[in-house]
Amino acid sequence: MQAQLPGAQPLPSDVTRHGDADAVLAGLDPEQRAVATALSGPVCVLAGAGTGKTRAITHRIAYGVRSGVMQPQRVLAVTFTARAAGEMRGRLRQLGAEGVQARTFHSAALRQLQYFWPRVVGGELPRLVERKIQLVAEAAARCRLRVERTELRDLTGEIEWAKVTQTVPEDYPAAVRKAGREAPRDPAEIRQVYKVYEELKRDRGVIDFEDVLLLAVGVLEDRAEVADQVRAQYQHFVVDEYQDVSPLQQRLLDLWLGPRSSLCVVGDASQTIYSFTGATPSYLLDFRLKHPDATVVKLVRDYRSTPQVVHLANGLLAQARGQAAQHRLELVSQREPGPDPAYTEYQDEPTEAEGTAKRIQALLSSGVRASEIAVLFRTNGQSAVYEQALADLGIAYQLKGAERFFERREVGNAVTLLRGAARGSSDPMLDQAPEGLAGQVRAVLSTEGFSVQPPAGGGAVRERWESLAALVRLAEEFEAGQRAAGLPAGLAAYVAELGARAAAQHAPVVEGVTLASLHSAKGLEWDAVFLVGLTEGMLPITYAKTDEQIEEERRLLYVGVTRARAWLTLSWALSRSPGGRASRRPSRFLDGLRPGSSTPGRGVGGGSRSTGAGAGSAVGGRSRAKAPLKCRVCDRVLTEAVERKLRRCESCPSHMDEGLYERLRDWRGGQAKAQSLPAYCVFTDATLVAIAEDAPGSVAELAGIAGVGRAKLDKYGSAVLSLCRGESPADSDPGESDDIPDDWDEHGVPENSLEK
Repeated sequence: MQAQLPGAQPLPSDVTRHGDADAVLAGLDPEQRAVATALSGPVCVLAGAGTGKTRAITHRIAYGVRSGVMQPQRVLAVTFTARAAGEMRGRLRQLGAEGVQARTFHSAALRQLQYFWPRVVGGELPRLVERKIQLVAEAAARCRLRVERTELRDLTGEIEWAKVTQTVPEDYPAAVRKAGREAPRDPAEIRQVYKVYEELKRDRGVIDFEDVLLLAVGVLEDRAEVADQVRAQYQHFVVDEYQDVSPLQQRLLDLWLGPRSSLCVVGDASQTIYSFTGATPSYLLDFRLKHPDATVVKLVRDYRSTPQVVHLANGLLAQARGQAAQHRLELVSQREPGPDPAYTEYQDEPTEAEGTAKRIQALLSSGVRASEIAVLFRTNGQSAVYEQALADLGIAYQLKGAERFFERREVGNAVTLLRGAARGSSDPMLDQAPEGLAGQVRAVLSTEGFSVQPPAGGGAVRERWESLAALVRLAEEFEAGQRAAGLPAGLAAYVAELGARAAAQHAPVVEGVTLASLHSAKGLEWDAVFLVGLTEGMLPITYAKTDEQIEEERRLLYVGVTRARAWLTLSWALSRSPGGRASRRPSRFLDGLRPGSSTPGRGVGGGSRSTGAGAGSAVGGRSRAKAPLKCRVCDRVLTEAVERKLRRCESCPSHMDEGLYERLRDWRGGQAKAQSLPAYCVFTDATLVAIAEDAPGSVAELAGIAGVGRAKLDKYGSAVLSLCRGESPADSDPGESDDIPDDWDEHGVPENSLEK
């Protein structure tokens, strides 16, 4: 019998032991259900922010397990953060899919290396360096370079980028030039530091985080028997946040998969914000080229945010450029209307922080929980002024990226006490505790100094209380969930739940306003979000020079906007300090969106102004942000270019005039032959179908069809309208179009409509 990799569990005797598989599908919308039931790969899920992608893929795995198509220990789900992997494991456990491995790329690769290394190389796997920055500092010193502490972080980042893009030291300068990357120092110097850093690791017998992936790739490529065993163990793969994979991670994934196609990837190109680490959306965008037979499902129903927030998010992306922008998803909110986004300009940064803190205080007074409020900024260095402003008002806060919840001392002590109380049923504390699980937990934690009322002030004492309070709230939620499911909610069951959560790093919510950078906010959401410091030079950041770098900054703001469920505030300050020169300008990304701003591409006075908070924006001063285009048959939001041309789903019934379509095809063939052009250069098939379905009777109606722009109206408009009237196009001059207004642009949109 073949040995199982670490973390795998024996096969259950009955994979459908948790009940009817179809029960897993209850509550899913049609698109989520399509994901869950697409059990044969390859599958590509294009999922917009807030559309329930984690719900869709976890239900897919659970449905596959319950229906017997997938064996749980044969499934490997991969994501990018330990927190996301922990959340996925927690959901799978609740859905009855225990045994499924949900890990980060590095975690999965490390476990495989630890298992195979003694067999294929011999001895123990080299020690993993936790903080490579010290080795980078030593390497720089050996190269006789004077490097400031802040520069060390940049050097370390460059080495990490080089390794995940599979660039060796000798090739680093050329790779930087090719990528259009702005190196923090002379590339030749970084090449030398990189080379010495690798030599130091080799001499000391240690490896770094990126080596884990490189070594895993090397073992799988060099040892066929290892690759065969991994492929025998894991037969179904799911990759979340696929837009963030690096070339090295994709290489490892390909080796795991082998010649099989049981792969489901999930991502959103509009949320690609980690290219500086080597991440690229190209694998997501080109997935259908690599897998022509792939099932593609788009999730655009936004369950997170109000229509006002979603409208702003869509308007922000409507201005975008580049490959990712061409594949953007137009979200459709499923929530009731809420407040408009608020835009606030302040004289200086301290005033902006104070104003933000006062607005947060007002939200708290209205009943919004502190844990449901976040302040998001571009760089971590911006947090200090907001920490001070919140502290001045006595508002508790937490910095994103702090110590893990279950690793905190007070949490460890509390869990130990709860475990002991669960074992000793005659514990006097439990005898005196109020009825119910939450009451028992409060009684046990009272020995650690927990009280129902929080302590005055902030600091370490308040943070400790917040940790214990989070355990109490979790007990309340656990008790309610167990009772609803008809299951016991005793202290022993709760302690077991804490153990499972600790193993999965699935921490409960700690009460306190979150302060976080936009990058670290990815994957999170709050009721109220404050996006602060939105000025030129900060967002986009000063060092974003190329078009693609600017577009990534725009996507970063999009991620920030889509973190908000209901309340969204965007603010900026005209100067850094009180009394300073008011020389700053609001971020260009807000042009055409915030009240009183001009649309991009038209300076102030160009006549194109937004009409209010969250108003639609013009793109380059030429086209307007439109409402989501829906199928005229089934009312589904259309996202594919062909469907948007037809104004219906390709699968929905057509009411096309077949005779008109054939006349249009014959006419197009003659035009193409006369001009020595491919037929599609005259009109594409989809455009002919759209014309034949609508049979336009005027220039305005013809121009309203996607694919019929100004140039084609000029050249073919009269002939097409003649064909639609049943006349011969020979009766009119193909180049004659005196009835076509001069103010229609190439998209068929009147230019002066932007002034209205």
